Amino acid sequence: MSGPPTSPLPSVEGRPAPAPTGTPTIILQGLTKRFGTLTAVDDVSFTVEPGTIFGFLGPNGSGKSTVIRMLCGLIAPTGGTASVGGFDVVRDPERIRERIGYMSQRFSLYEDLSVLENLSFYGRVYGLRGSRLEVRRDAVVNLVHIGDRLPQRAGTLSGGWKQRLALACALIHEPRILFLDEPTAGIDPVARRELWDLLFQLAGEGRTLFVTTHYMDEAERCSEVGYIYHSRLIVSGAPRELKRLPGVTPAGTQRFEVRCLAPDGASLPTRGLMVVRRMAGVRDATIFGDAVHLLAEEGVTAATLRAAVEGNGIARAEVRPMAPSLEDVFVALTHAEEAKRRGARAGGGA
Repeated sequence: MSGPPTSPLPSVEGRPAPAPTGTPTIILQGLTKRFGTLTAVDDVSFTVEPGTIFGFLGPNGSGKSTVIRMLCGLIAPTGGTASVGGFDVVRDPERIRERIGYMSQRFSLYEDLSVLENLSFYGRVYGLRGSRLEVRRDAVVNLVHIGDRLPQRAGTLSGGWKQRLALACALIHEPRILFLDEPTAGIDPVARRELWDLLFQLAGEGRTLFVTTHYMDEAERCSEVGYIYHSRLIVSGAPRELKRLPGVTPAGTQRFEVRCLAPDGASLPTRGLMVVRRMAGVRDATIFGDAVHLLAEEGVTAATLRAAVEGNGIARAEVRPMAPSLEDVFVALTHAEEAKRRGARAGGGA
């Protein structure tokens, strides 16, 4: 076989009791993790309410997976506290593991077993036997629509079907809390959307989902998001609230979307980007698909942008004011954090 899975595997009997209602499902207070001299997670605090899809974002190496491993009771924090489903991650890691479902970044089930054999194995690991195992196995098979793949070896599944199987195994013991570490990485857009449809269904049933992702469109779908950068939580809240933060569109600035078209109607975002970046009053500009998003001072208008862009081989420019996207939020906050870090380094060296 391909080796043991990396998911937490408690052995419990029967269906786990749900977390107490009326309090946050997940609570972090000053959570910290150090590996020798490296601080992987630094003083992170936030809460996740029941039935929430909480998106946890940040660059590679920022501490996302380390936070999940601590919340799942797989590693102990160096400092601070955290609880999941009402249980402390240090005192009660086994009780946490029996009440959660977990999907790791990489497919970690037994590739030499069939889909059905994987489901049966994981059900038994979680204490399910006999008719109870059959009921739960049938339920998750129907949920993720994998019934026609039951005899197939897991290792021969496509990326999207592997993720469906991993989700089914994570759900077989009816957990109320799911940790999904980049569940859609490496799968095609159609499979990604289908997986998210399943996640919405689970959240609608009252389950709490903690999801790490690099995709901004997925972050937009979350009820709450947190952004971690260089091991520290920069911000946490609902996407609509984060877009209104003062630092995202500072006082005296505004945002525009510019679409630049060639005489034949083809989009020219790269050429448009080069033009607007040279304009006075434009603070930042970047390409989003076939358009350019920019942050400009108040003196810049749609008319001045259009006049500057048209020409230079650009037949027509379509300019409209726009609200910030969630990607704009994280770019602005990252730039502000980097400026703060540079200032701290300069001050320390003075």
